[in-house]
Amino acid sequence: MSTARTRTLALPPMDKAVMAAVLLLAAAGVVAVYSAVAFLAETKSGGDQERFLFRHVAHVGMALGVAGVLSMIDYRWLTKLSKVFMLISMVLLVAVLIIGAITNGAVRWIEIGSVSFQPSEFAKVALLIHVSVLLAKKQDYIGDFYRAFVPLCFWIGPTLLLIGIEDFSTAAILLLSVSIVMFVGRVRITHLVSVAVLFVALGSLLLLSSPERAARFESFLGISVFGNTNPDEVFDSQAEGYQADQARIAFAMGGLTGVGPGKSIQRDFLPAPYNDFIFAIIAEEYGLIGATMILLIFAYLLLRGYLRIARGSPDPFGLFLATGLTTAIVLYGFVNAAVASGLLPVTGLAMPFVSYGGTSLIATGAMVGILLNISRHSQTE
Repeated sequence: MSTARTRTLALPPMDKAVMAAVLLLAAAGVVAVYSAVAFLAETKSGGDQERFLFRHVAHVGMALGVAGVLSMIDYRWLTKLSKVFMLISMVLLVAVLIIGAITNGAVRWIEIGSVSFQPSEFAKVALLIHVSVLLAKKQDYIGDFYRAFVPLCFWIGPTLLLIGIEDFSTAAILLLSVSIVMFVGRVRITHLVSVAVLFVALGSLLLLSSPERAARFESFLGISVFGNTNPDEVFDSQAEGYQADQARIAFAMGGLTGVGPGKSIQRDFLPAPYNDFIFAIIAEEYGLIGATMILLIFAYLLLRGYLRIARGSPDPFGLFLATGLTTAIVLYGFVNAAVASGLLPVTGLAMPFVSYGGTSLIATGAMVGILLNISRHSQTE
């Protein structure tokens, strides 16, 4: 035990600024979730908010624990296991389509007894790691279509397809994150454009095959685009546009300084105020000032992850991995805020460390832990 303690103390320091930003987000999330679960607690546990609060705090603690453990394990060992992680994630993604549990109309979860988890959360971390490994290995011939680009697409394409069947928004964010990593990894622009075109085509196909997904998109645009939707339902203020309208009301009520902690009214009307629309609750209770502070923390994480950790990484693998992890974490935060603000269609994505959750919190904790370990090496090598 003393040897383990000695080794831990001998580790180079991690980026304390990133850890501080994560802790601030987690603290803000605990406060916001406690207020947002009031209606859920009233309907499902007789008003016992503490039950849901303790569950959220436990998940946050697990996520921070995972981050702490991974921050002490050399990130370079991931190169040996990245393909194994990818194979496991592919199996789980196929399994969820076969035996997955239906939640809110979508099949995204696997239930084993009383435990449930979301395979796409594991898959996104695995894909970012494996793409970074492949890019680092293929730098000498990165412009070669068959030797470099095709092997990358061999893993990226099926993963995004399996995720996108039931969770198009997660697939879109993961594609954007991977594309940025490939851009940093000197993949040819023409190759990246071809991926974007293919994804748009696939996205259109998924919208055409899912009336519910198409309806959300049309409700956001305000016009009918697809022939597989019912315009009366799409533009009904009590149907597809309900969530967005209630979120806008929350922003309007919050004004500059907010209505005060725990005094949200819209938490009783928004379908998922503790998760998808947690940012709307923060804006209502703490106003524009509070909402802006959350966004500034994510912006700081972006700058710190890119300019301090990724740029200072000791090897190409660290550079690519830090870029991908930072991009994914921050994108999730900004997209959640944009959805709550009405700038993007309703997606159902959580805000990292702020939204109520389990699998998503732990996956984000893993990403932060790896990022922190890269920062340890960037300070000394």
